[in-house]
Amino acid sequence: AERTALESEIIRKCLSRSELQCSFLEYRGYKVVYRRYASLFFIVGTKPSPEEEENPENELGLLEFIHNLVETMDRWAGSICELDIMYQLEQVHFLLDEMVMNGCIVETNKHNILRHIDLMERESQKADSMYR
Repeated sequence: AERTALESEIIRKCLSRSELQCSFLEYRGYKVVYRRYASLFFIVGTKPSPEEEENPENELGLLEFIHNLVETMDRWAGSICELDIMYQLEQVHFLLDEMVMNGCIVETNKHNILRHIDLMERESQKADSMYR
């Protein structure tokens, strides 16, 4: 319940900001980086580990990660939109899992990320055709 309330507050904060304001904000100890693409908002929040006083995350690096994520999703789905995300949420999670592991960005190469998704989709189509 607390996490849901925090997420809602952060989303409201991001939505209420004008386009002239920067895409970084700090809220309750979190660094929040967001970027708007048409009607979609992509939001990343980070918090320092308990042994650190300051959050070492680079805001520009996180902004670049969001941009890379959107470019990868565009390459995968054409031009990404809400419906692509809603109806193919499992694939979107798989794509994100290919890029981030345990809170760390592990892959940024679009070709490497999409190769696994393409393989998964090809195998799924093979399995579907076997049962027809």
